[in-house]
Amino acid sequence: MSTVGTDQPTVRSVAAPATTWCPSGEARAPESVVLGVRSGRDGRVTYLADPVPASGVLGSVPEGIEPTRVLRFASHCVSACVNRRGEDCALVERVLTLPSPADTRAVPRCHLRARCQWWRQTGVDACHRCPAVTTATFREDELATLVADPSTTPAQLASWIAAAS
Repeated sequence: MSTVGTDQPTVRSVAAPATTWCPSGEARAPESVVLGVRSGRDGRVTYLADPVPASGVLGSVPEGIEPTRVLRFASHCVSACVNRRGEDCALVERVLTLPSPADTRAVPRCHLRARCQWWRQTGVDACHRCPAVTTATFREDELATLVADPSTTPAQLASWIAAAS
């Protein structure tokens, strides 16, 4: 706020980014980019230094392998998304129910952060859990399936995690 020759404050508006991006986006959306590669035994995401258009990569994924099994994509957040609740993402709220990693000193490097819906909504907490998020869920991973399900509440997740401990 500042004053302009009067005692009345003037409010400067700060525009929100026109489009936010989902770090767990659709692989085949026209604007989709590869955020990272899933690697290692735990399938954590290793982020790319620079975005790569998904359209240029999808043809390289062998037939029969779902691209989200090996790559993580980012695309625009859209109002029709099943995880959308007003201006917020309910998926990141479920992701934050997961235990945070033991080492939270370093935040993963990410080219998406300035436009990321999860960062805008929750800040650094989502960044610490983001590398463990999988876009594709598999029946044998009950926790990931619960997190991905839009009908699961954070309270239900917390209860499942407590029972599994």
